[in-house]
Order: sequence, then C-alpha cells, then structure tokens
Amino acid sequence: MKASARIRFKFSSKKDLSTVFEALKPETKILPARSKATLQKEGEFLVLEVEACDTVALRATLNAYLRWENSIVSVLQVLNVH
Repeated sequence: MKASARIRFKFSSKKDLSTVFEALKPETKILPARSKATLQKEGEFLVLEVEACDTVALRATLNAYLRWENSIVSVLQVLNVH
C-alpha cells in the first residue's frame, strides 16, 4: 500500500463512541481491491486507519467513512435532543 491516513474522532460519551463503532464495523469487513480500513477504540477516541494503493483510492475511502460517521453522529444528535 502506498497511501495511508489515520483519523481520530473524539466522543464525549462512550455510548456514542460504541454506537458509531458498531455501525461502521461491518464496512471494514468489505475488502475493496484498492484500499483497506480498520477501526479501533482508544479511550474516548474512535480511530480510523486507511491504507490504499494510491491517493485516489485513499480519498474515496476516507470520503465514504467521513460521510458515514457524520450521518451517524447527526442521527445521534437528533435522538439525544428529543
């Protein structure tokens, strides 16, 4: 793999961290030909690591995970308000 990135998302509650982790975990089992993603919990952080064959594949994979994470957090915020 030629390109890689590591992103740490900080959560204020362990419940939200676990919810996002469990929602994204199945996506790491799908193995696209050009990239690989892993998720870990580190304290109050969710850590996303992506390795890809090139920067185009890295960007596509990061964009997908960032959109999914943002969508899940948005839903959690709506649920926590009501």
